[in-house]
Amino acid sequence: MAKFIKPEDYDASIHQEILDALIRSDRQIVEICEDRAIAEMRGYLSARYDCDRVFAAEGDDRNQLVLMMAIDIAIYHIFSIHNPRNMSQIRTDRYERAVEWLKGVRKGDITVDGLPEVEPDAKAAAAPYQIRSNRKRTNNF
Repeated sequence: MAKFIKPEDYDASIHQEILDALIRSDRQIVEICEDRAIAEMRGYLSARYDCDRVFAAEGDDRNQLVLMMAIDIAIYHIFSIHNPRNMSQIRTDRYERAVEWLKGVRKGDITVDGLPEVEPDAKAAAAPYQIRSNRKRTNNF
């Protein structure tokens, strides 16, 4: 179960009445969707950041930007269960925005302040040599 997202965190993104109508008083659905959202985010963030520490944070120690993206992804999955054909366009847009943000983080175009970075691999640091080359030049004769 995800402890990263608390039930009161949803208040900033969705009204409680709408959430209750979608889940039909089954809080386990929310937990499953939260776990799926975090698993999806781990796939993107794990190359650069220590996801175990990121998602183990609680309270004010949580990164608010990562929390917002996790909630958007979780809400999208909750809406997908209910009626995917009549899904609100804003939910689709926010999910797509979250995925694009995650792709940017994975590529290195976006950095997230305050997130713990992955420790360099001990094998790579202990390598006796490293092979590199310059970029290929285009020669015109």
